[in-house]
Amino acid sequence: MNNQEEQLSALNDIKKLMDRSSRFISLSGLSGVFAGFTALVGAYLAHIEIADFIDGTYKYGSSELDLEFNLIKIGLGVLIVALIGGLLLTFRQSRKKKLPFWDRTTKNLLLNLAIPLFSGGLFIIALLFVHPGTYGLIAPSCLLFYGLALINASKYTYTDIRFLGFCEIILGLIAMFYIGYGLYFWAIGFGVLHIFYGMLMYFKYERAK
Repeated sequence: MNNQEEQLSALNDIKKLMDRSSRFISLSGLSGVFAGFTALVGAYLAHIEIADFIDGTYKYGSSELDLEFNLIKIGLGVLIVALIGGLLLTFRQSRKKKLPFWDRTTKNLLLNLAIPLFSGGLFIIALLFVHPGTYGLIAPSCLLFYGLALINASKYTYTDIRFLGFCEIILGLIAMFYIGYGLYFWAIGFGVLHIFYGMLMYFKYERAK
């Protein structure tokens, strides 16, 4: 190996170290797959609730508040299960790579992810409780704000997350023109896309290692 090759090798090592220090690379692709399957289960349960309500066979009553309350419970359940599973799988990945799970990069990632998500959460709460009759905008809003959150946080992790964010935004914009089919778009965005990108990240960054 000549001097030029040694210098290039050293530069590559420095680049890798800088990339590790500025990006959260312990994110597990399997956490995306797990979140996707969890979302599909949640969408199926929500579909049953809505179908029973429309058919008049809803066991919890005939009020829209009963349906709304149960859909919120399903949504929160999906979120909690997906978060717990994602954290455990990502923690496992960080230990496997011998990288810190909680550091400055993790804080920056979560902060940039949380700002659009928190804003979107307040917007959706307003739709639910302040502007009745706008329920059809909830699913598109979830996709749009989630996509913005992924793009905002992507500079602190794998760049693939940015493309997932763009896909979520495009899907949310399409859903705006098909009000009434929001649950299907929600299932595609949070279910199918998560599974697809989770598998992509797993085979690209984890399986090969």
